[in-house]
Amino acid sequence: MITGKQPPVTEEVRELARSLWNYHRLGHSVQKSDAILVLGSHDPRVAERGAALWLDRKAPLLIFSGGLGNFTAGVWEEPEAVLFGRIARRMGVPEDAMLLESRSTNSGENIRFTRDLLRDKGLDPESFTIVQKPYMERRAYATFKKNWPEKAVQVTSPQISFEQYPTESISMEVIIQSMVGDLQRIREYPKKGFQIHQDIPKPVWVAFERLVALGFDQHLIR
Repeated sequence: MITGKQPPVTEEVRELARSLWNYHRLGHSVQKSDAILVLGSHDPRVAERGAALWLDRKAPLLIFSGGLGNFTAGVWEEPEAVLFGRIARRMGVPEDAMLLESRSTNSGENIRFTRDLLRDKGLDPESFTIVQKPYMERRAYATFKKNWPEKAVQVTSPQISFEQYPTESISMEVIIQSMVGDLQRIREYPKKGFQIHQDIPKPVWVAFERLVALGFDQHLIR
């Protein structure tokens, strides 16, 4: 959880953060798949993006995966998947088109627990569209490919720019803290067997180091 006084978001910080934002986003063009898998998040716009894709007939099955994680435990009173499912129903997605996985607490569990749920239901989709926040696209992709390498996957997110992404509950400071921590995880988690390896361009890592030096270190692995 990211709390307390945050470093100022100067123009230098914004430029450094844009470098991380652009790296984290994959820019996949969304094609039809067998299932849309919306990963748990503290951002309801992720659920809206997943539901909109289903309504646009991008897949016949919509899955929400998420219990209470790093940003929602102690804040939300119900699992992320439950809240996201309610958003989708309000948007017009019928109950029989959705599956909810509400035990997972991190990205790896999102994938593994969803795989187990589908197996229990006798379902075996061959291709997935993953939906996550823009600045978690790359990490979501790397986690999926590590845990379910035989499946085809594409990743998307709410179609909102870096400048317009902050809300009253998700500040620019929190976004930057999250991006810094996730970039460190992209580098370190393959060593732990959590993700596939992905190259990090030197300018992106230099931007990461400068942001850490400026105080954006609350989401780092300790």
